[in-house]
Amino acid sequence: MSSPLLYLASASPRRKELLTQLGYAFDVLRVDVAEVRQANENAEQYVQRLSQDKAKAGVAAAEDLRPVIGSDTIVVVDGAILEKPKSYQDSQRMLRMLSGRNHQVMTAVSIADGAHLLSTLVTTDVWFRDLSESDIESYWQSGEPQDKAGSYGIQGLGGKFVSRIEGSYFAVVGLPLYETDQLIKEFSALS
Repeated sequence: MSSPLLYLASASPRRKELLTQLGYAFDVLRVDVAEVRQANENAEQYVQRLSQDKAKAGVAAAEDLRPVIGSDTIVVVDGAILEKPKSYQDSQRMLRMLSGRNHQVMTAVSIADGAHLLSTLVTTDVWFRDLSESDIESYWQSGEPQDKAGSYGIQGLGGKFVSRIEGSYFAVVGLPLYETDQLIKEFSALS
């Protein structure tokens, strides 16, 4: 692994795996950031603020001055933000909204230390095939959608619902590789 040594402010195993794939040495910090949309905050502003809040919370929790990466992913369809489902009924509602049409997956990545904060936002268009009620029910029973924005994971069983994407596959998973690598390099140049 190469420098710089970082922190990842995320409990997501997918983000941990993707950051490892980039070849950076890092430790994981668990941070607790309320994921509540503020009044008059559009989807882009919301996901960027959450990634920044997670990076800043990581800086506050860190034992040393290493930079902290925070990230957040949301699903947007017709301007509605779909986060993690609260119940089976909520998952049904989301998956019915996504069925047979396209939506956007927005992933924001931020990196911060005590002096600097940089962010990037990646939006990917995703198309779903038509889903039957049986598709939705059996997918919920798999347990996979229960902790995923938009109630699906493209890297798992939910991938069978996706007919095509335009943009970054890795951003849909939760951490865009190219953009994260560029952000880390830009941040390193600030030091």
